[in-house]
Amino acid sequence: MTHTPGAPDATLPGHIPGPAPVSDAELPALRRRVQAVLLTTQILGGLGIATGVALAAVLARDVSGSEALSGLASTATVAGPALLAMPLAALMASRGRRAGLVLAYLIGAVGAGVAVLGAVAESFPLLLLGLVGFGAGSSANLAARFAAADLAEPDRRARAISTVVWATTIGAVLGPNIAAPAGKSVAGLGIPATAGPFVWAAGVFVIAAAVVAVLLRPDPLLTARALAETGAGEAPEERSLRAGMRAVRESPKARLAVVTVAGSHTAMVSIMSMTPVALTHHGADIQLVGLVISGHIAGMYAFSPLMGWLSDRLGRLSVIGLAVGLIGVAALVAGTAGPSHGRTALGLFVLGLGWSAGLVSGSALLTDSVPQAARAAVQGLSDFIMNTAAGVGGLAAGLIVAQVGYGPLNAIAACLLLPMAALAIRGSLRKA
Repeated sequence: MTHTPGAPDATLPGHIPGPAPVSDAELPALRRRVQAVLLTTQILGGLGIATGVALAAVLARDVSGSEALSGLASTATVAGPALLAMPLAALMASRGRRAGLVLAYLIGAVGAGVAVLGAVAESFPLLLLGLVGFGAGSSANLAARFAAADLAEPDRRARAISTVVWATTIGAVLGPNIAAPAGKSVAGLGIPATAGPFVWAAGVFVIAAAVVAVLLRPDPLLTARALAETGAGEAPEERSLRAGMRAVRESPKARLAVVTVAGSHTAMVSIMSMTPVALTHHGADIQLVGLVISGHIAGMYAFSPLMGWLSDRLGRLSVIGLAVGLIGVAALVAGTAGPSHGRTALGLFVLGLGWSAGLVSGSALLTDSVPQAARAAVQGLSDFIMNTAAGVGGLAAGLIVAQVGYGPLNAIAACLLLPMAALAIRGSLRKA
């Protein structure tokens, strides 16, 4: 059997013709090809993001001369994807995943370059502007998880998402550990060592954009619409951001999914962003900070296939409950670590596991809960809420640590789990 979308309707404004028909026999190979491209770009994107993020707070502190302002680095890096999320969702809804991913990676590359200029000029505002653009690179990595779900079978959707999330492990774990070599590589160029990682990140993002532009064909989102035989008769307003908001309002499961993704991400960013500062307070050097962050990122990504398998086998709600438990334990361990670098590292690793459980299960539940036509818009709305909340959390984290310390920050971050837990319990009772 061949899935053939209807002929394009010339009277339908904004209609984008779908890709060529795909047969049942061709679909498995197409899924593998799309996944291979996404895995490659996730590795590259993860490398670029983690290389810069590892020292963003330290660089901000050095340029601004204020520890309280160092939290703005995290805020800026999550402000980028928050600002880009809605325009990116609108672009993907109308033009497909490829156009959105390429744009996000290129903005990330430009932002990394501006951050380097800010560091050289010792201009804190320019540095923050660059970090906002740099953060947009993570928009591409976040959106790629939904691209993986576009063509996945419903009962394997969480595993498809988690496999692409897992691919970030390679680049993300290597990133913090090459921060020192990246810094040394720019020593003779008048660029601060802490800005070196952003030079490397810019180049990596450009390569990732090129891979997507050339190889992500046919576009998975447009192909999924064609297979659902909705591409021709679907009105543009059904794919609009307003339609996405309406879909979330009308679905309790979608609301739980959004709260899960946003709550997990905000708690993680708030704690993780200030951990390098807390470690340096207790005598840690850049290499040790890099190792701790690498362990944290390994927890975030390396075990995501397990979270995907659990989400498909045990259900989304069970893994959301697991996320609540893991993040709570992580906040307790890291928040009471004091000068123990080992306890801090353990807490950050568990924090990564909790984030992975929340992101994978929440993303799968979100995709399950809304119609095909509204998915790209809903996914963009979710990422906008997630990154906006995390941006506020990162800003608050710096102020909290400056005023009352790292331990109380962990306790406050744990409180973000309460709405998530309440909605998950309500969903379980309703299901029962």
